[in-house]
Formats: sequence, structure tokens, C-alpha cells
Amino acid sequence: MRVPGKRSYNITALQRGLRLLQLFSQSERGLTAKQVTKLSGLPFSTVHRFLVNLESAGYLNCSNEGVYHLGVACFEVGQSALSQLDIRRLSLPYLQELNQQTRETIHLTVRHGLFAVYVEKLDSPEQLRIYSRIGASVPLYCTAVGKVMLAFTPQEEREKLLRQLELKRFTPNTVGSMQELRTELYRVEKNGYACDLEEHELHIRCIAAPIWNHAQEVVAAISVAGPADRMPRPLVGSDMSKAIVATAAAISTELGALSTSGPLESDRAARPAHGGRR
Repeated sequence: MRVPGKRSYNITALQRGLRLLQLFSQSERGLTAKQVTKLSGLPFSTVHRFLVNLESAGYLNCSNEGVYHLGVACFEVGQSALSQLDIRRLSLPYLQELNQQTRETIHLTVRHGLFAVYVEKLDSPEQLRIYSRIGASVPLYCTAVGKVMLAFTPQEEREKLLRQLELKRFTPNTVGSMQELRTELYRVEKNGYACDLEEHELHIRCIAAPIWNHAQEVVAAISVAGPADRMPRPLVGSDMSKAIVATAAAISTELGALSTSGPLESDRAARPAHGGRR
């Protein structure tokens, strides 16, 4: 018997409302109606109607200055999503152990489009610690967690992502060209982990490793981040890099990964090199 495929429904108003909420998720300072109109390309009157409805439902709130921010309803939905995210629940004991071992900030991230999103964070017990928050997103190309997820994405999908990237410089250390990024991704794939040496934020360094699932797909990344003076520059091959790789491998095993040290050797052999080189 033929199994019918899923029907495709496209509710334009709903899609527009969700896209508007996505704009707010990428703007920590909030947006005015005029800014939303410019970013969305929608008529001002349409934007105004959406904003009023989203505000009345609690998904947005508006300040006296006319600046809209995400509302408590978004927080409630986000918290529910986090509580239902199996990888977060399975990872937490391992992240806690890594946090105690390194005494630095630990992040668990998943990829959303061209960004890595923090879904768990454990603060450093040290007095000087870095600022970040669950739900925040960071670029793929200049962060350790992002580079890990880019490097181990299947080639066809990776190339599609690379074509969409705009290589904005955040610091003098940020990758400046696509060729430089491809070289870095090759290095990450070879090492099995990635480093961020003040590439996204000055004075902050980070090291990250991928988490694999039962289908040998990278579904998340974990990282250790801290002030540069507590994370010396030679992170490659350091005790910290070994600790985070081991932690990521243990979580991968929990998710049913067949290999705990990265992609299977047969999978490595089958993957074309970055830019056609190896």
C-alpha cells in the first residue's frame, strides 16, 4: 500500500510572524517598528499589525521609547524546548564534570542556520568570567563551536553554508577570506577540535569539540571558554583540548555514536577534502 507523503501547508501570515520573531532573536537591543520594516521588507502597516498581535499574545513587549523586545511567552516556550532537548539532558553530567576539571565556562551549542546557539551554559567558578547567555547565537566561521560544526558538516551542505556566509571582521584575528576559512576547517577536521583565539571577541579564547549521534552526524558542539590570560595560546594538543575531546566522545557514545573519536575511518576516506585538496 502506498504511504501518502506529508501535505505541504504554507500559511503566509504565520510564516511572516515567525520570521519577525526570528529578527528579534538576533537583536539583543530590540528593534523599533521602522527597523523591523527595513529588515523584513514588509510594508510598515503590515509590520505594525504583526507587532501589535505579538505583543498582545506576550511574545513581544514594547518600551515607552517604541522599542520591541522578546516577551515572556518566548522565554516560556524556549525553556520548554530546552527541557525537552535530549542532548542537553544527556550532556549535563559530563558538562558539569568538565566545568569542575577546567574551572572555565562550558557551553553546549547546536547549529541554527548560519549560527551556533547556546542551549546550555555552566559558569566558571573563578571571579573573572566571560559573559554569555543561553539562547544567544554566535557566527559559525569565527567561533570554535561554529567551526567544529562547519568542518564536520557533509560537503554538499557545508559548501551551501559557505556560500551564504558574510565574513565580517569582529577582531583583527577574525578570518579574512574564504580560502583562509577553508584552510582552518581542514585543520579542524584533521585535529578533531577547533580553537577560537580571540577571533570573535578580544581577550576571550575557546576550544570546542563535536558531538556525534548514532547516524555519525554532528548534532552539537561543546566548548571551554575563558579569558586569554587563563587560556595560553598553545591550545592544540594541550590537556584542555584532550579533556574536551574526551568529554565530547563520552556524550557521543551516550547518543549512540559508533566512533567516539570523530567520524569513522571509512567515512573520513569517503569525504572529499576541503576545496578539493587533502
